[in-house]
Amino acid sequence: MMKKNLSLKHRRILTSGLLSLIFFSSSSIFTFSKESQAILPTPEDQISITPPDAPALESPKMKWAPSDKAKDPSVVYFDNSFFLYFSVPPQVIDGKSYGWTIGVAKSNNLTDWEYVKNILPEQDCTQQGLCAPCAKVFDDTVFLFYQTYGNGAKDAICVSSSSDGINFTHNPNNPIFRPHGEWTNERAIDADVVTFKGKTFLYAATRDANGQIQKLTVASTSLSPEEFISSRPQDWVQGADFSILEPELPWETKCIEAPSVICRNDKLYMFYAGGYNNDPQHVGVAVSNDGITWQRLWNIPFITNGPSGQWNASESGHPGIFEDPNGQTWLFFQGNNTHGKDWYLSRVKIDWITTQGIEAPAVVNE
Repeated sequence: MMKKNLSLKHRRILTSGLLSLIFFSSSSIFTFSKESQAILPTPEDQISITPPDAPALESPKMKWAPSDKAKDPSVVYFDNSFFLYFSVPPQVIDGKSYGWTIGVAKSNNLTDWEYVKNILPEQDCTQQGLCAPCAKVFDDTVFLFYQTYGNGAKDAICVSSSSDGINFTHNPNNPIFRPHGEWTNERAIDADVVTFKGKTFLYAATRDANGQIQKLTVASTSLSPEEFISSRPQDWVQGADFSILEPELPWETKCIEAPSVICRNDKLYMFYAGGYNNDPQHVGVAVSNDGITWQRLWNIPFITNGPSGQWNASESGHPGIFEDPNGQTWLFFQGNNTHGKDWYLSRVKIDWITTQGIEAPAVVNE
């Protein structure tokens, strides 16, 4: 990173419930070289943007999981209720054994959740399992993008729709997307969808040709939302013949996955998971002007795992960003301190702070 006429001290303090990014600067002008990995600077000894033991993480308002294990949260507001979709590990339902399925829960306050049902496999492609949901509301319909599970490199992205948020109709053409090219093993998991500049972008995680390195891919479509439920693989056009974001930093180890994207002021912000489960996994943030080219906001995690003994000591991962009807942003994520013997879903409240013309998220206390 190059700096011109820069005299900068920055402190991050959690006071009065607000994690503030405070910059003291005199005629500060930032110039970033093409080699810069991140937009905003951080002190060399800082391990995360949000302190690992910040009150919002140490004593979260929400720490929830049916039977002590739920992963991969995605939240929408629909029909005057909040709906939470999440991954449920293999279990027996009505005397029948299932692999991973998708759980549905409802709430009126984003804290207390009623477990409603499981979305079970009904198509050939999901017989081994389905999970990692991404829920979006378009035109009074809930669309659920999710992955098949248990098929190794053949796992792919599917889509279903619902008029009540609970019972879903599946696209008969599922699965709808897998990446292609020598740079990938063609697996697609961890879907996320956002409409931006006249297109709908579909993000997913894939792996390198050897199946070792997890990284991100993207496709897009010009179809209207009502056409998603009948869309075909050829309707989702791969956006790049390379990974749009792959692990480069030490804390990302060999994995970037679980992209979750929000649009703000004509930019896309991606919250993503760095590191495989319990590596530990952390939450990072990247930003894009076009949906294809991404740059990390910081070189360190936005949220990291907690200290020993804290509920999220093993990881804070798989983010799901959500904006409520009042315009308030919330970040949902999974965590545990048992190295995966259980998993809980939690959330933090997000404010947006602009410094030097750059908008960035910050965790705040409620």
